[in-house]
Amino acid sequence: MSETDHQRVTAIARLAALHRHSDALTAAATRLAHLVAWNQPLYPAYLWWLVGGDWQVGFWTFLSTPFFAAAPLVARRHALAGRAMVPVTGVANGLLSAKLFGAASAVELFLIPCALIALLGFRRREWRVALGVWALIAAVALAHGHYGAPVGRFDAGQYARLRRLNLYSVVALSLVIVWSLGSARRRLKDPIRGAARRSG
Repeated sequence: MSETDHQRVTAIARLAALHRHSDALTAAATRLAHLVAWNQPLYPAYLWWLVGGDWQVGFWTFLSTPFFAAAPLVARRHALAGRAMVPVTGVANGLLSAKLFGAASAVELFLIPCALIALLGFRRREWRVALGVWALIAAVALAHGHYGAPVGRFDAGQYARLRRLNLYSVVALSLVIVWSLGSARRRLKDPIRGAARRSG
């Protein structure tokens, strides 16, 4: 094995270890956080290629990337805090994006994945945390149309393309969330199978 291959394998192993957690819900949530963090740098590229207009404002969404990336590290110290960090960061990013792109961009649809994480990512005994996330989502949803003038400028055609981009992204992310957290919840209900998977 070459030095480059060895370094690649080592990096993958370290990343896998970072996402490994005794709690299936926490492991799934932190993997979702890193999925978003890895894809965020592509968003301005999609805007440039598919939308046009003031696509450069998309770089401001990178402000949330360190928080998504840090979720697994936080989860190692406090599993519940690490899980809660994922939808809370998503809501904050949605609020920022609404100001950047305006309500006509339909970027607030990204509150739906946050709501799905709040629904599937917490246990019954953690209902207070889930309720807090839901309250935050509701507050941002109620702010719809009250962000003032957007930072970026887009014409009607560009807004139509931006809405389609955001809609497709939300649908894809929502499907991944339902599959990932749903699988984790099923493992929690079958501790024998869950233990066998972790040992394997």
